[in-house]
Amino acid sequence: MNRALGLAGVIVGFGGALLGIIVLATGLRTRRESLLRMGRSYAGIVLAGAVLACFAMQRALITRDYTVRYVFEHGSSRTPPLFNVATMWSALDGSILLWAAILAGYTFLVAHKFRRRSSDPLVAWALIVMFVVAVFFFGLMLSATNPFRGVVPPPGYDGPGPNPLLQNHILMAFHPPMLYLGYVGFTVPFAFAVAALVTGRVGEGWLVETRRWTLFAWMFLTAGIVLGAWWSYEVLGWGGYWKWDPVENASFLPWLTATAYIHSVMVQERRGMLRVWNLSLLCATFSLTILGTFLTRSGVVESVHAFSDGTVGPLLLGFFALVVAVSVGLIGWRGDRLRSPGRIDSPVSREGAFLANNVVFAAFAFIVLLGTVFPLIVEAVNGDRLSVGVPYFSRMTMPIGFVLLFLMGVAPVLPWRKGTPELLRDRLWWPAWAGVGSVLLALAVGATGWAALVAFGLGGFAAGSAVRQLALATRRQGWRGLLGRANGGMVVHLGAIVIGVAFAASMSYIRQAELTLEPGRTATVAGHSVEYLGSRTIEADNRVELIARVRVDGDRVFEPRLNKYRVDGQTIGTPSVRVGPTDDVYLALTKAPSGEGSAIGLRVIVQPLILWLWVGGIVMVVGTLLALFPGRRRRNPLDPVSAPVVSTLPRRDHEVDPGPRPDPDSDPDPEPEPVPT
Repeated sequence: MNRALGLAGVIVGFGGALLGIIVLATGLRTRRESLLRMGRSYAGIVLAGAVLACFAMQRALITRDYTVRYVFEHGSSRTPPLFNVATMWSALDGSILLWAAILAGYTFLVAHKFRRRSSDPLVAWALIVMFVVAVFFFGLMLSATNPFRGVVPPPGYDGPGPNPLLQNHILMAFHPPMLYLGYVGFTVPFAFAVAALVTGRVGEGWLVETRRWTLFAWMFLTAGIVLGAWWSYEVLGWGGYWKWDPVENASFLPWLTATAYIHSVMVQERRGMLRVWNLSLLCATFSLTILGTFLTRSGVVESVHAFSDGTVGPLLLGFFALVVAVSVGLIGWRGDRLRSPGRIDSPVSREGAFLANNVVFAAFAFIVLLGTVFPLIVEAVNGDRLSVGVPYFSRMTMPIGFVLLFLMGVAPVLPWRKGTPELLRDRLWWPAWAGVGSVLLALAVGATGWAALVAFGLGGFAAGSAVRQLALATRRQGWRGLLGRANGGMVVHLGAIVIGVAFAASMSYIRQAELTLEPGRTATVAGHSVEYLGSRTIEADNRVELIARVRVDGDRVFEPRLNKYRVDGQTIGTPSVRVGPTDDVYLALTKAPSGEGSAIGLRVIVQPLILWLWVGGIVMVVGTLLALFPGRRRRNPLDPVSAPVVSTLPRRDHEVDPGPRPDPDSDPDPEPEPVPT
């Protein structure tokens, strides 16, 4: 029954998306508004099919229906309930189902949001693009990644359960869905970008439509990356949270291009510039989500984060190539309409800083992409195995991080068009002293090393700039001074600065030791005492837990453990961490005691400011939510659908003259102003 329900759901989703394409395309060709208004109905059909398929999969996992091959291969009666639910996205077929379900949800939300303008060609084309993506992923489930294939289990069979690493920490229930909500969410702005190119309506209107969709997707992707780093830190036992792993990089690449877009799009909305660049960034972001899925789920890379392989790789790579080709072709086709009417008057301006920001982000993305795919290219060409490790990424990205911190401090205080030396001196006075104060404070607590000190100084400088802007906004607008894209963005900046400073400190001042301790013995690492008290064993349904009891600094007792899973005999360590505002004491059991009263192997890692990585991630998410609320508008928004291109080119007969536009740059002062009552 579960197989039949699930397969029916996949067929309904595939058929609904395919029919949606046909009906909307017919409506556009024949100009029949009745057909265009049916887009919402077909979006609902796709969503219903996805929900039915997910229900069938979860029902099969909960009831241990081993006639479903996916459950046969990844389910188990010994899997705890929470991780049993998360088993759906623990391997290839289930993760594609999750992708398709989230895409169906986004498609329905878009159709519902624009239901009153369903006859608008821009909306219709956007839905067509989303239906095309849905056809691809539902089509995968009908072919290479069918999660509802059947199998005849032997009598008394009980499955192996998901990979032990995926049932060793609660974060695995939340990290992948957050990533996918971010990944798939970028389909919406990509669809509207393609729709704008197809219809020729490439002015600033479609940007207004997709602004919040982009921020939502970026917020989820940010949260997913931070949760993934947290999971690595809590589970893998090496004391780190980011190792420039290919799968880590796969999630980071679209984040970089999306972040660049979020900044540069403000230049287009304000000055009508960077149209080609913004479209390229959106297309690159969506393309990189497909590439990331290929890297994660194709088995082409070896990674602790890659838990599946299969025959889906060529299909995903082909779809990636198709997306890139179509995007480049459409941008080239509309090149004449994408000419910007404005120009950068001075590099010392808000738009100049945003352009520099984008160049740096693009360089960042290129460096990460090169280090990630170059070994794959070499292996494909001549069969040689090549590894690009942490030193490459650290050396190449460190100066980029410094430049980004500097720009985060300068850009918010710059006016549009052109800044004067007097204005910059006035607005950068307190941020500069904040940077100096940060360096002096770091020196006072014993910080050394030029790289870390530079990071602390630039972090203080950027934080001072953000706090200054927020202080001005809240003084003039009250609590509403925290709302809106600009002011919420300053909160996001603060979170990113906290993460940057914590990253620099944790990497620069890490201390670790490999200890062999007998019961009652104490050792000291980086000023912290570690005392081994003894061990105990717990029998669980799916594993045997050997737990060591370790007292840190004569106070609280912590329990690092080794978990031996019954099915495959694999042993997975679970660290225990003493979290503090200044540093973490990380305890990982490396060797179990051989008998009563025998010694254990213990890895002790002391890292400063780790807690602030997770705090910074929370602040970034909160800042994004604040940015989603409307703040005070400086000008009337453009028509969100049919904003024409403002250009010096001769206007075609079918184009509508928009009339005079308000000059958004008449006031060069970017300081916050009161909210009108």
